[in-house]
Amino acid sequence: MPTPELVIRHASTADAALLADLGARTFAETFAASNSPADMAAYLASAFGPKVQTAELAEPDSLFLIAECDGLAAGYAKLGAGVTPESVSGDHPIELVRLYVSQPWLGRGIGAALMQTCINEATQTGHHTIWLGVWEHNQRARAFYRQWDFHEVGKHIFQLGKDAQTDILMQRFLN
Repeated sequence: MPTPELVIRHASTADAALLADLGARTFAETFAASNSPADMAAYLASAFGPKVQTAELAEPDSLFLIAECDGLAAGYAKLGAGVTPESVSGDHPIELVRLYVSQPWLGRGIGAALMQTCINEATQTGHHTIWLGVWEHNQRARAFYRQWDFHEVGKHIFQLGKDAQTDILMQRFLN
């Protein structure tokens, strides 16, 4: 079987519906089995949808990257320069807000390609620190981030519907 061609591109407002679908689908694939249907439905309704994605795409300090394999959307990432928690250190930090790969594409290097592109983008735009929040129970993601030299620097609450969950804050210094 031939290796699919991977392309990572910047998203535009024309990608709002694609990102709404991809975002909701990958989030549900990752977390639905560990959370109540009501909490998942509430979060998905508030965080994804073409109008929500259009607004996020229009934010001047955010960047969406879409990973496509043979023209199919396989994953995406979002970088954003918003409010930084006190536990994150370093000059000019940027948040890796989201990095998700659709389940059929897991284990094919797409997450790594997205991460490398995020690091490159952050470095090229003058950021010296990249940080993220990851659910304390998402061991697969935490291990992935450790492989990329992220280390734990704190915690914060992530609201999933009515469930206040603990996210581990992780950061990495950039060259």
